[in-house]
Amino acid sequence: MLEKLLEGPKAYYVWLLFLLCLIAGCGLVYLDQLQNGLSVTGLSRDVSWGLYISQFTYFVGVAASAVMLVLPTYFHHYKKFKRMIIFGEFMAVAAVVMCALFIVVDLGQPQRMLNVMLHPTPNSVMFYDMLVLIGYLGLNIIIGWVTLEAERHEVAPPKWIKPLIYISILWAFSIHTVTAFLYAGIPGRHYWLTAIMAARFLSSAFCSGPAILLLLMLVVRRFTGFDVGREAVKTLTTIIVYAMCINVFFYLLELFTAFYSGIPGHEEPIRLLFLGHDGHLFWVGYWMWAAVIMAFASLALLIPPQWRTHPCIMPIALIMLVLASWIDKGLGLLVGGFTPNMFEAITPYMPTAKEIAVALGVYAVGALVLSLLWRVALGVKKELNAYTE
Repeated sequence: MLEKLLEGPKAYYVWLLFLLCLIAGCGLVYLDQLQNGLSVTGLSRDVSWGLYISQFTYFVGVAASAVMLVLPTYFHHYKKFKRMIIFGEFMAVAAVVMCALFIVVDLGQPQRMLNVMLHPTPNSVMFYDMLVLIGYLGLNIIIGWVTLEAERHEVAPPKWIKPLIYISILWAFSIHTVTAFLYAGIPGRHYWLTAIMAARFLSSAFCSGPAILLLLMLVVRRFTGFDVGREAVKTLTTIIVYAMCINVFFYLLELFTAFYSGIPGHEEPIRLLFLGHDGHLFWVGYWMWAAVIMAFASLALLIPPQWRTHPCIMPIALIMLVLASWIDKGLGLLVGGFTPNMFEAITPYMPTAKEIAVALGVYAVGALVLSLLWRVALGVKKELNAYTE
C-alpha cells in the first residue's frame, strides 16, 4: 500500500512541500537550542517544564482518544464508525510520534533519553510512561495497517488482530493514566496533587481528541469528498458532549475542594492563574479566562441536538472546545503547577520565540506523518470506490 503515498492531487504535494520547509526551518532553530542549551527557552530552575511538556501531555490525550472509536466498534459492534476508525488509529500514531519528539526537544542532551532503556528504573513513573507509549505506538501501527490491508482485499482481518485490538483499548487508558501519575505523584506541587488528575486527563482526552479528529475529517471531506456519514458524526459529537461535561464538572470539583477547604497551597495556584499576583495578571490569566468562556460556549452550542450537527455551528463549537482544553491542559496546567514554587516564590514563565518555533516544527512532523498515513487510507478507500476524489 506504500504506493498510495505517491498518489494524490496537486494540493497534496504542495501541502507536503510546505510541511517539509517548515520542518527544515524549525529544525535550524532546534540546532541552535542543541548548541546553546535550554537557555534559549523560557525555562528556569524553578520552572523546569514548559511548552514542550505541556504539548507532550496534551497529545498523549489525543493518542488515547482513538479508544472512543475502537470501543464502540469492537465491543458494541457499532458499524457506523467503520469508515472513520482507521483515521482515528493513524491519528493516534502521529500523536505518539509528536509526544516522543516533544520529550526529545525538552531534553538539553537528547542522548540521555537512552538512559531510560539502558538503565531501567522500575520505581520511576517515567519508565512506565516510556513503555506504554512505545507499546501503544506499535499496537496502533500494526492494527491500523493490518486492518486496512484486509479492507483493501475485502476480506476479514486475521483472527490474531482481535486480541491486539482489545489490548489496545486497555492500553489507551493506561497511557494517559500513567502520564497523569507523572504530575499527581509530585507532593510539592499542590495544583497537581489531586486524586482525580488521571480522571481529568481522560475526560479531557475523550472530548478534545475526537473533536480534533472530527474537525480533520471535515477538512478531508472538503478537499477529497470522502464522507464518514451523518450518523457517525452525530454519535461522535454526542460522545464529545458527554466527555466535555464530565471534564468541566471535574474542574469545578477542584475549585470547590481548593476554596471551600481554604488550604492556601491549593488556592494560590488557581488564584494566580485567573487573578494574577499582587494585582498583576500573568499573561496566562487571559488565556485561562478565554478557556472558561470557550468551554461553556462550546457546551451551549453542542448540547442542543439540533445544533450539534449543524454544518456551521458544529465546527465553531468544536474549535472552541479544542482551544479550551488545550489551554487548560497545556500551559495552564504547567504554570499552575510550578507557580508558586515550593518556597512560595513567584518565577514567571513565558515561552520564547525559539521555543515556539521548535514546537511548531514538532507539530509539522506530526502533520506530515498524519498526512502520509491518511493518504494511504484514502487511497485504499478510493480504490474500493468508497468515494470519488
